[in-house]
Amino acid sequence: MAAKKAVKKPAAAKKTAAPAVKGPVRLGIIGLGNMGSEHAKYIKEGKLSRCVVAAVADRKPEKLEKYQSWDGVETFREGSDLIKSGKVDAVLIATPHFDHTVLGIMAMKKGLHVLVEKPISVHRADCERLIAAHTDKKLVFAAMFNQRTISAHIKIKKLMDSGELGRITRVNWIISNWFRSAAYYSSGDWRATWAGEGGGVLLNQCPHNLDLLTWFCGMPSKVRAFCRFGKWHDIEVEDDVTAYLEYPNGATGVFITTTGEAPGTNRLEITGENGKLVYENGKIKYTRNEESMIKFCATTPHSFAAPETWNIDIPGDGSGPQHQGITQNFVDAILDGAKLIAPAAEGIRSVELANAMLLSSFTDATVKLPISGPAYEKELKKRMATSRYGTKVVKESKVDMSRSIVL
Repeated sequence: MAAKKAVKKPAAAKKTAAPAVKGPVRLGIIGLGNMGSEHAKYIKEGKLSRCVVAAVADRKPEKLEKYQSWDGVETFREGSDLIKSGKVDAVLIATPHFDHTVLGIMAMKKGLHVLVEKPISVHRADCERLIAAHTDKKLVFAAMFNQRTISAHIKIKKLMDSGELGRITRVNWIISNWFRSAAYYSSGDWRATWAGEGGGVLLNQCPHNLDLLTWFCGMPSKVRAFCRFGKWHDIEVEDDVTAYLEYPNGATGVFITTTGEAPGTNRLEITGENGKLVYENGKIKYTRNEESMIKFCATTPHSFAAPETWNIDIPGDGSGPQHQGITQNFVDAILDGAKLIAPAAEGIRSVELANAMLLSSFTDATVKLPISGPAYEKELKKRMATSRYGTKVVKESKVDMSRSIVL
């Protein structure tokens, strides 16, 4: 089982130099579950330029059947065989999470460009191994953080980078509209198991939000989290999380998420000395102080006064190009040297923050960041040893991928 294999250091293996790709990019998709099959579908429909599906791989032969009739597409039972085949210039890895590290390292050693689904790995130590394998900088190494393409998220990022809010004092994110049914968790033997997935809502749904949180606000320095394991579903991993965050500048935060709440909420609130930003229902509202609240607090002679404010609506509607946008950006980076929207190396931040929340719950204590990758891996392996992975009864479920995206 890939989850239990030790990953060799990339320097020990013989590497293949990255060849120049003139296009179209011959893409191999490894893993044909919900996301892998969706990626193949939009490429076949011609929704990307200068990219073709050249090969696919999945261990379940029934998932390969329809692709055997696609012109020019090779099928493989193992991702490793696809990587060695010489049929592709790049791979998109959409397998269960533990295989992201093993296959990503293998692909880069063979001189292939790599786009990896979120999370880039299950834990910090594997992230470090995967990132360390990216020694040939001619290879494009990207992550599927499609929510970075949403127009409202781009506007928030620009606002934060501009320093408009001044010193950040507080961030709250309630992201409880990742609702998932029992049928969802029964649709794969790896889902919601320690040995198959490495976690629950923090490792499957919330890598997007944790990525955005660290993209907007940077990494916290301390985390105290309360994760509930199987609170709403018959699963062994977390499906309900409340976490308290402390940042290096003294700012605090709260992050709340669950897959067991409907109707859910998606509300992000960031407060700084110059005002407050609220993102909800796809809209950004910015309440701007006419002067710094810190300066006003120190200088006003009035006991109950507060700074005057302006109310500003910031346009940012629309879902953006999402998965297609990230994949097209990956192709453009290979062929034209385009700047990546989501470099894979940045994926370690969301993984580490998820690990810190789980570690805090495992140990019932506040955790300082950065965490020790080996120490967390040791804690995770304790839970993997008693995991139900491989013994779950799998049931086919109806899939509508349009409901998988949360705005």
